[in-house]
Parts: sequence; structure tokens; C-alpha cells
Amino acid sequence: MINRRENTPIMHRVVEHNGVVYLGGVIADDVNGVSMSEQTKQVCAKLDKLLAGVGSDKSKLISATLYITDMDQKQEMNGVWTSWLEAQDLPARATIGVSDLGKDVLIEVVVTAVV
Repeated sequence: MINRRENTPIMHRVVEHNGVVYLGGVIADDVNGVSMSEQTKQVCAKLDKLLAGVGSDKSKLISATLYITDMDQKQEMNGVWTSWLEAQDLPARATIGVSDLGKDVLIEVVVTAVV
């Protein structure tokens, strides 16, 4: 059975199937003039909330794809990411540089976790 949650006009934010949870692209709520580290902190907080809503948490992440608009800010983003996660819980991950994620959006994160 497929369980879909958090319906938006273009997708479901969370889709669960066979104990695996797929989270669609998550961005910060406040992006206007906000730094990469602050946007990353907001994204991590949203991920915590979304994962908790399906009975999971950040320790159960199995993969992550991070899209960022400025690779020069990757270390800043990494600092927040690695302080949010315990070293033993780091998922498989890719960081991809993109030209545009929307006005003032610096980072978008897609993750997969288990319940």
C-alpha cells in the first residue's frame, strides 16, 4: 500500500511504501535575505517535523540529495548538516549545484528514510 501525505498543488510532500519514506524537495520557509546556514537549519527543522509525522527521525535517513545554488557555500551548508546529524547516522548523499531554485532559495533537500 502507498500512503501519501502533505498534499501540495504539485506533489505529496511525503510518500510511504513498504516501510520506506520519501520526502519531496524541502526548502526553508524564510528565504528573504537569509544565509545558507540559516536556510539549512530551517530545512533540517522541517525534515525533523516531517519525519516525526510518519514515525521516523533523522537517524533513519538512508539517502539525501542536496541542491544548492552556490557551491562556494557548500562548506557552510556542510557545517549545519553535520551538526544536525550524528556521525554514525550520516546517509548516502549527493550535493548538486544548480543555477536556480526560486527567488532567494539557496538550498533544497530531498531525503529517503525508513520508518
